[in-house]
Amino acid sequence: MSIVYYKTPLAFGAVIEGKELPVCDLLTSVTKNLELIITTRFGEHRSDPTFGCEIWDLDFELIVSARLWEEKLRQSLLKSISTHESRLSDIDISVAITDMEKFNGIKQFVEIKKHVQIEIYGTLHKTGEPVHFRTNLFLSPLSVD
Repeated sequence: MSIVYYKTPLAFGAVIEGKELPVCDLLTSVTKNLELIITTRFGEHRSDPTFGCEIWDLDFELIVSARLWEEKLRQSLLKSISTHESRLSDIDISVAITDMEKFNGIKQFVEIKKHVQIEIYGTLHKTGEPVHFRTNLFLSPLSVD
């Protein structure tokens, strides 16, 4: 029996029209779930308040020590991914925060934003295939690059 992984966001309109939901492969399903964990605030998922990560709580926190801030987020991600992405093993996470110039097209000026790069490494249980996921976020307010 083959497991089917559905693309997110789910296209419920297709179901109403009697069509099949779009599917994806295992790796795509895992990376989409990692994105969801990173961009979900604790308590936002009604059926599981532990789903998500602490970046939302850290977003406007005064960063006294970048190393402590990075480690706090790394530990939050490691705990959440270990709990909510059981298809991965040997999980290793790196978090790096830097200042970056970003052009604000609406206000037409360059602003300095806190840039967070998150890299997640692991192994797919089912295939033994290595996984490397990377995303970039900007803080205050949180946004995805």
